[in-house]
Amino acid sequence: MSKPEKLRLDPDRIDVRLLIRQAQAGDKKAFEELVIIYQDKVYTLSYYLTGNHSDAQDLAQEVFLKAYSSLRSFRLEADLGTWLHRITVNTWSNMRRGRNQVLSLDDPLQTEDGEMERPLADGDPTSDPAVALEEKEVQVMVQHAIRSLPEEYRAVLVLREMEGYTYEEIAGIMGCSLGTVKSRLNRARRALKEKILRPVDHCQRG
Repeated sequence: MSKPEKLRLDPDRIDVRLLIRQAQAGDKKAFEELVIIYQDKVYTLSYYLTGNHSDAQDLAQEVFLKAYSSLRSFRLEADLGTWLHRITVNTWSNMRRGRNQVLSLDDPLQTEDGEMERPLADGDPTSDPAVALEEKEVQVMVQHAIRSLPEEYRAVLVLREMEGYTYEEIAGIMGCSLGTVKSRLNRARRALKEKILRPVDHCQRG
């Protein structure tokens, strides 16, 4: 699947609920417009979870296929973006159980973990090559650390730190209690910090 075209519709200027009702009634054009509105939102979370563009594209495609087949069960008073993210997390979880994923080091995941400094973005082409290489290595290290987290820890960390959901919203998306969300998030942060600092400490001692 190729990455969706960067067509955008502003949900603030469009009656999303009307589009949902039309799509629920079988209007494929209305659903296509919903895909255009929410494709970036779904793809971004998919990329954070999978860590590479190819898997993210596959995941996003599967999410919209599932959304189309189950859209009639969607309640209009709910938020469609949150509903799509719930499908994304559940689909990703099922995909992980169904096959072994290949770690890609070509697409570094840029993230912030809440307690540690945000990893640097790719260096400017005019910057010092040594600095750019170091930044790339940091990004790869963070990606390794996030991808090595247990499934439930990675999901809650991504939803909180990258997507900005509240604890209550995460509990709804993942179908667990508020206490479970807080516990998993704390453990995820500690584990991520340890995984990143451990090789740094080893290099300093070496």
